[in-house]
Amino acid sequence: MSDIKNILKLIKDNDISYVDLRFTDPRGKMQHVSQHISTIDEESLTNGFMFDGSSIAGWKAINESDMLMKPDLSRSFIDPFFAQPTLSIFCDILDPISGNPYERDPRSTAKAALDYMSSMGVGDTAYFGPEPEFFIFDDVKMEVSSTTSYAEVDSSENPSNSSREYESGNMGHRPGVKGGYFPVPPVDSGQDIRSEIVSVLSDMNVPMEKHHHEVAPAQHELGLKFGTLIETADNVQLYKYAIHMVAHSYGKTSTFMPKPVAGDNGSGMHTHQSIWKSGKPLFAGKEYADLSESALYYIGGIIKHAKSLNAFTNPSTNSYKRLVPGFEAPVLLAYSSRNRSASCRIPFTDSPNGKRVEIRFPDAMANPYLAFAAMLMAGLDGIKNKIHPGESMDKDLYDLPPEELSKVPTVCGSLREALDSLKEDHIYLTSGNVFSVDQINAYIDLKMEEVINFEHAPHPIEFKMYYSS
Repeated sequence: MSDIKNILKLIKDNDISYVDLRFTDPRGKMQHVSQHISTIDEESLTNGFMFDGSSIAGWKAINESDMLMKPDLSRSFIDPFFAQPTLSIFCDILDPISGNPYERDPRSTAKAALDYMSSMGVGDTAYFGPEPEFFIFDDVKMEVSSTTSYAEVDSSENPSNSSREYESGNMGHRPGVKGGYFPVPPVDSGQDIRSEIVSVLSDMNVPMEKHHHEVAPAQHELGLKFGTLIETADNVQLYKYAIHMVAHSYGKTSTFMPKPVAGDNGSGMHTHQSIWKSGKPLFAGKEYADLSESALYYIGGIIKHAKSLNAFTNPSTNSYKRLVPGFEAPVLLAYSSRNRSASCRIPFTDSPNGKRVEIRFPDAMANPYLAFAAMLMAGLDGIKNKIHPGESMDKDLYDLPPEELSKVPTVCGSLREALDSLKEDHIYLTSGNVFSVDQINAYIDLKMEEVINFEHAPHPIEFKMYYSS
């Protein structure tokens, strides 16, 4: 049965009232349009749906804003959060005139990266396994104006609430600073909400493996199973959506900000990746940690282009409050077997099929399509140009003496530096016309708006440090 027949049968069998068309903007936020079932038939599912893309930040101007949403009929799910029966379908964005993928559409860029990999003859499948972390709070308050700037988050797990008056009494069980990894309930108060999120995601056809509390109070992680690049990027989008929605239904609020809390661990998105060809793992071999030469070259490409990659893998000003020494942050551009202090770790596995590299500096603010595509392109550049990463560093990099530490390159220290690095180092991304120069420049302009907003606004801590000086 064709994908169209499957979709139409799914609609009929489940009395679907709306079809929700979903796509992702350059910043990484899912967008949607809900089509009434009367507009859905074989022709519309085949040809796609016109829409105005002028209001999507970083996309076309209003004078050329007509765009086409083309449903990917292989990727749909019944939305568990909507009152009316709704089938959601992932879409690619096409230029309605040429019928070609729109060059600023992140999902289309990720597909182009896979096509480029195949054209190189390197491999036919790229697997990605991300580990997005997040916080769940009971309450968040924020205000930014010309005269006010503050944010306040609260969770019953916060150590600062140990003496707080609660209507039902203060139960006293809560993780301390860096104490959340990972005691059983009642210290871990998120067991039930995480279980529900995992169950909901499983119902949405997202393969899940586990869940647990993370290091910081109110910080969590769900185990998302690895998959092919596009499949996994789609799953990350659903992962974030489900977490936001389930938390909301519990009267709570969730965030993927890397560093919403000072003085404790931030949230990352360690990303495992490997390339396969003809059903065989390309990264398994007889080099360091049983890696292949190609795997080492892949690592070399990642390390060489890491600073420009940061623009996609760590795309917020807040990202660089996580990427600082002292909080298990992977700031040092080195590789090592099993060593979590390196920004590139080779996880232990006794099977060649499990051979992979784990890039540890990304965070979940990343647009998964752009971040995965960019890392793949950096790795492919390493393979193409045989960029060896040098010697491994099998020691605790957090404890290096200053003279040794100064010789190890680091990731960027700010979003501005990352965008400047992307401006200077992006040719590897344009190979095979995967990323276009126009797309990269538009992305830089979009993110520079955030940099300017951040740099031009007084910060509360500046008042604390300087007001009376």
